[in-house]
Amino acid sequence: MAKTKELSKDTRNKIVDLHQAGKTESAIGKQLGVKKSTVGAIIRKWKTYKTTDNLPPSGAPRKISPRGVKMITRTVSKNPRTTRGDLVNDLQRAGTKVTKATISNTLRRQGLKSCSVRRVPLLKPVHVRDHLKFAREHLDDPEEDWENVIWSDETKIELFGKNSTCRVWRRKNAELHPKNTIPTVKHGGGNIMLWGCFSAKGPGRLIHVKERMNGAMYREILSKNLLPSARALKMKCGWVFQHDNDPKHTARATKEWLRKKHFKVLEWPSQSPDLNPIENLWRELKIRVAQQQPQNITALEEICMEEWAKLPATR
Repeated sequence: MAKTKELSKDTRNKIVDLHQAGKTESAIGKQLGVKKSTVGAIIRKWKTYKTTDNLPPSGAPRKISPRGVKMITRTVSKNPRTTRGDLVNDLQRAGTKVTKATISNTLRRQGLKSCSVRRVPLLKPVHVRDHLKFAREHLDDPEEDWENVIWSDETKIELFGKNSTCRVWRRKNAELHPKNTIPTVKHGGGNIMLWGCFSAKGPGRLIHVKERMNGAMYREILSKNLLPSARALKMKCGWVFQHDNDPKHTARATKEWLRKKHFKVLEWPSQSPDLNPIENLWRELKIRVAQQQPQNITALEEICMEEWAKLPATR
């Protein structure tokens, strides 16, 4: 059966006006050339909603009752690692049969979204206290103080490792096309260890650590690269050096060397890589390197140095 033409807003309003004037549905229908049933439907809508405008469709009823929604929301609030399959089974035992997609849609409407679990350092109570103490001590430090800090750290970059998340646009069933894949080999195909530093004024030197680093090698790296980096970055007098609590950094010989060189060192709480902004810079570097797709260790080192040098001070 063909769909009838929708009445204009003016016609609908005339029907209401004639109804208020005391005319019957039959008389209104004859006067305007509209079916009596249509006139009656418009009048009932006006009586109920005080409007003749089209109302949004009600849609299919929710498969999960409000009580069921509260139940699954309470479950995932208590245990965020609850799977959709567990929730499907819980509702089925309560007499409601739904799919995993319905579970996802329902929880999303409640402001809950399935996300990857973040990996964070394992903190002991003493670490938490030290972090809080550090934050309180530096809470009111002016921005200029942080601009006078040289941040440093080491990182490992694998040749074919998971250095960054990569996404591609592809068609269905084209996931194995070479353009849409990233080659992987056991143990990452080799890697390089880097030491680097930076300040608010830009990146300092980046060094490829070719041997296993020990305290003596670390002091040699600082001796050859830290002060030249500070000069190149035009750091103000009294600049502060930051490194973490790696045993090579906190060794007695290293502390003595830093003291003799009159380097001011920022006291650093243990287990706190999230506090060091150089971690964000390492991620930026790894993303840039992964986009270049180096095929051997030599190319990996060259690309790391090139991309590090390209990092703008504004970044």
